[in-house]
Parts: sequence; structure tokens; C-alpha cells
Amino acid sequence: MTKLLLIRHATTNSVGKRLSGRTPGVLLNEEGEAQARQLAQRLSHLPISAIYSSPLERTRQTADFLAQAQGLQTSIDEAFLELNFGDWTNLVFEELSGNAEFQRFNTFRSFTRIPGGEMMLEAQARFMAGLQKLCAKHPHETVAVVSHSDLIKAAVAYYAGIPLDMFQRLEISPASVSIIEVYEETARILLINDTGELQP
Repeated sequence: MTKLLLIRHATTNSVGKRLSGRTPGVLLNEEGEAQARQLAQRLSHLPISAIYSSPLERTRQTADFLAQAQGLQTSIDEAFLELNFGDWTNLVFEELSGNAEFQRFNTFRSFTRIPGGEMMLEAQARFMAGLQKLCAKHPHETVAVVSHSDLIKAAVAYYAGIPLDMFQRLEISPASVSIIEVYEETARILLINDTGELQP
């Protein structure tokens, strides 16, 4: 069994406002840095063996707070890179709200290709292949993967048997942790979207 901690990067000035996608130079803001520090504290009691991150700056920054607290190095893995949003990259959500193709993408994810970008199915397959490699490499260990909201939703949906067309019902907040145990014959979802806010 491998225990996967799927972690969304902490907040940036673009979260909830702009579709950053793979735009370089999107960094954690002051609130995001505070979230990342709190995340590292929340997970300090866990025996994490390895930390992997998407190559983008906001994920690497988040992972590095955790790595420093755990005394580990962050490994960069392209499998956990953000969805390729193609022509929509860096557009504000107000620009996209009236776009019929964007609306279809959010209601029919399994079939709609982003103009100039990926299909959600392709991104899910990429992400799951990356997680499978980690499970083979880290049996009986706890591994943290710092990535992006839609990719983590896709992974949770995969393990839960939820169709991609319904995965928007899942919420994955900045600096949240979702925990999945992966066995040879099955998987168990232990936690989804924990931000520590419910703790006293």
C-alpha cells in the first residue's frame, strides 16, 4: 500500500480570477505563503518519504515549504503539470463566462477538447500514470504530490469511480490535502479537501 497526499498549491493573486494554466511566473502571494507554512505544520507529524511537484513555480514554492519541514528535497515531475488550457491560458474568468465552448468544457469534460490544449481525459491519464509510477517506486510509504485543482479532482474522481462530467461537484481548495491509500487490488479515499479549518 502507498499513501498518497494530493496537495493543491497555495493561493496566488490569480486564484478565482484568472485561468493561469501553465503561465510562468505565477507565484504565491502573502496569503499563499502563510497557507503553505500552515500546511507544512499540519503535515509535520506524518512520515512523508518523498515529495513530488508540478514544475510550475506556485507548486514548487508550496512543496518547498513542506520539504523544508520534512528535511526532504522536492522532485519535479511533468506528470503532475497543470492542464494545458491552450487558447484560454491566462484569460480572466469574466472573459470566459459567456464562451459556449468553455461552458461545454465544464459540463461535458469527458468529450470537450480545450482549443489548442488538452482533453481532460488526456490530463487524467497523464496524472494517473504518474501516480502509478510513484506507487511502484514507494511501496509501504507516504508520498506527497503537489499539483493543481483539476488534476487532483481527476485523480479523486478516478479512484471514486466518478465520471469526469460530474467531477466539478468536488471542491479542491488552495493548500488542501486529499489522502488516498492505493493497494494492489483496490484504493481507499480517506480524506478530501482538508484545509485544517475544521480543527479546533
